[in-house]
Amino acid sequence: MSQRNDTTAGRERALVVEDDRGLRELIADELRDQGLDVAAVRSAEDALAEIENHWPHLVVSDLRLPGTTGMDLLATLREQPRPPAFIVVTAYGSISQAVEALKRGADDFLTKPLDLDHLRLRVEKLLEVERLRREVERHRLGPDGSFHGIVGESPSMQELFDYIHRIAKGRGPVTLAGESGVGKELVARAIHRESSRRDGPFVPVNCAGIPEALMESELFGHESGSFTGATRTRQGLYAAATGGTLLLDEVGELSLSMQAKLLRVLQEGVVRRVGSNESLPVDVRVIVATNRDLEREVAEGRFRDDLFYRLATFILEVPALHQRRGDIEILATHFLRRFRAEADRDIRGFQPDVLEHLRRYRFPGNVRELENVVEHAVTFSRSEWIEMEDLPSRVRPGRPGGVPAGEPPPWLTQTTEILTIEELTARYVRHVLERTEGNKRRAAALLGIGRQTLYRYLSRAEESS
Repeated sequence: MSQRNDTTAGRERALVVEDDRGLRELIADELRDQGLDVAAVRSAEDALAEIENHWPHLVVSDLRLPGTTGMDLLATLREQPRPPAFIVVTAYGSISQAVEALKRGADDFLTKPLDLDHLRLRVEKLLEVERLRREVERHRLGPDGSFHGIVGESPSMQELFDYIHRIAKGRGPVTLAGESGVGKELVARAIHRESSRRDGPFVPVNCAGIPEALMESELFGHESGSFTGATRTRQGLYAAATGGTLLLDEVGELSLSMQAKLLRVLQEGVVRRVGSNESLPVDVRVIVATNRDLEREVAEGRFRDDLFYRLATFILEVPALHQRRGDIEILATHFLRRFRAEADRDIRGFQPDVLEHLRRYRFPGNVRELENVVEHAVTFSRSEWIEMEDLPSRVRPGRPGGVPAGEPPPWLTQTTEILTIEELTARYVRHVLERTEGNKRRAAALLGIGRQTLYRYLSRAEESS
């Protein structure tokens, strides 16, 4: 069985965008020889689809492409918070276009016909600059390479990190929206740690976990004797967060009366304990989190509109895992390292078919579910590689929410044509490539063959079609 080393998740990635197949494969092979993890596509549209799943450290792109141009691709990537290094490739007679690309943010350019030694030197130079930039970035990261515990390299996560930086500088309330399990509390902690309040307390409150009758006392405190069982004065969680940040998780669970009291505290900056006539000043930044659509809750009368607009100073949507599939392998590897260390297990990584399945599984429970899946796999693994049978049964192929097994391709079951072994193999390779959405690296890994062998079969498939 084919195996992979779990270090590939940490390799530098390059994306080649070139409509000339021969030149595309030549550049890709040269970059692989330099130790890069390479994807190669023929158009800017294909490049953007690939980037959505796997953010590259380097892009090598022709300027003349079918449809969207290389210049347009450059402009799109330059709008990202942390754009990759970008090398443009152009014909010798179009150097003026290359100069224009440099003005628009490209890092370097090469002319056709390519000098491979020149390409190698330019790539080494740019990647060295990228490494230095990432080294500076790591000073803000944790020892595990995460951003305050948040793991992700996809464009949506880079944008999220950028928003966290910006929002942390503000003072107003923050609303974190997103599905259950996406890591909203981690985002709230990151905002706190990036802010000037980082040395103050961070107080998380699960609004769904506190009975309504006790919510006011828990949140705002109470005086001794104010109700049965109140034997001593209690400060309350809101006041406990003074000088820091208060996270109200599942804020949509608050009753309308508690919403009114929360609004008063936000507006006046004071709290009043249950049973007291005295108002106490508080200096707290409030972050609320919810998996509900608060605007719909307002429209249906379950959430106060005035509180919603007070909390809507900053609204941050935390992406679901199925919206950033390119991070699944990185997250799975991150969790694997943690759990194998805790269990003192010598597990090297995931089998290719397992990684492919995890990438395609929807993960309704988001990052939390992936974490649990990896912990289960580490616990039940019998070898140094995570196999499909090590995954929880509910997420294996064919199970509800899993990757459907799918029907055999029509050319295999509904044809009277007699195929040679070579023709059958070539067509099956094409079928696997379609199932991996054109990702040759994944297709080759699933088939257990090298990329050169894959190219040979694809050429035969084209000749027979």
